[in-house]
Amino acid sequence: MSVPDGAAGSPHGGPLAGLRVVEMEAIGPLLHAGLMLADLGAEVIRVVRPVPVGADDGNDDANAGMLRGRTELAVDLAEADGLRRLRDLVGRADVLMEGSRPGTMEKLGLGPDVWQRENPGLIYGRMSGWGQEGPLAGVAGHDINYLALSGALGQLGPASGPPTPPLNLVGNFGGGSMFLLVGILAALHERQRTGRGQVVDAAMVDGAGSLTGLVRSWQHSGRWSSRRGTNLLDGSAPFYRAYECADGGFVAVGALEDVFYDRVVRGLGLDHADLPNRWDTTNWDALTALFGRLFASRDRDAWAEVFDELDACVTPVLTLQEATLHDHAVRRESFVDAGGYPMPAAAPRMSTSRGAAPPRARSDLDAVLSRWRNPHRGGPCSR
Repeated sequence: MSVPDGAAGSPHGGPLAGLRVVEMEAIGPLLHAGLMLADLGAEVIRVVRPVPVGADDGNDDANAGMLRGRTELAVDLAEADGLRRLRDLVGRADVLMEGSRPGTMEKLGLGPDVWQRENPGLIYGRMSGWGQEGPLAGVAGHDINYLALSGALGQLGPASGPPTPPLNLVGNFGGGSMFLLVGILAALHERQRTGRGQVVDAAMVDGAGSLTGLVRSWQHSGRWSSRRGTNLLDGSAPFYRAYECADGGFVAVGALEDVFYDRVVRGLGLDHADLPNRWDTTNWDALTALFGRLFASRDRDAWAEVFDELDACVTPVLTLQEATLHDHAVRRESFVDAGGYPMPAAAPRMSTSRGAAPPRARSDLDAVLSRWRNPHRGGPCSR
């Protein structure tokens, strides 16, 4: 596993080659958005605050795996000269991404109104929890809070006990960075027609809410209960849940369709004639108990062998480390080395212009300005 050749801060392969992006330092979804753009070939300059000696909080090392492909610039925005030169840099960018509380960039003189005059083609991506306006816009929050008010969190977890947060996958990334990226790419496409940029207001509470669309539609049609732990996809159905095995490992069963359910029954050594109707929810507890006893009789990998040939939508639940070693991941080169540990490779894959960002690098503002002061050349969104 290795990162393809290249130098951070220099144009490299990928469909976004030639795109100039300034990423203001932030955590969570902005880290992921910058990584995606860099992996797709954009030149991403990440602006960070200088860290005083002895004040390192360890976040930089912890987030190192998410920072590939960026050139990092330490800029003191409290100094007039640093702020002036940063404005020069942003004035030559295609995209600016920031994740501060609403109003912070305006106080620095770096708000969208400035760029409507100085760089009217700039796409201004704003990543926040609650959005740029509304009664909660200035309130603190985290992934779990955005999920809570979007309605998503209330659907997650078992029937008994509190809702279970799905790591930070649904708020930060699914509802945050991915919606920010869609907005940025859509704005870049529109700029090709109009020549003008615009503000992308990506709020995690909005994105997480958007992801509940199917569940809301099913609820309206009577196919989804508001009671957690009683629905088809929430781990309640005996044929769509994880089961513990004899060694403490787990297998995931996703046998929604009849053909796959039939194969699960066969793999477990059962006879359909002895089983109750699986679509009658009053039978779910009994079926879950039966399947659970059988899965608990063998180790996880033994069950994986049983179902390898059955194509029954049954898979072992892997640890993060095991996932990097699975035959499928190895064959697809799904992970790359990030300085001694594996990280996900660039995704999605493109048929003719596969991107893959090199390791991050550090530079100084003068060097990047010198390069960006050259005429903007040939990127897909050049103007």
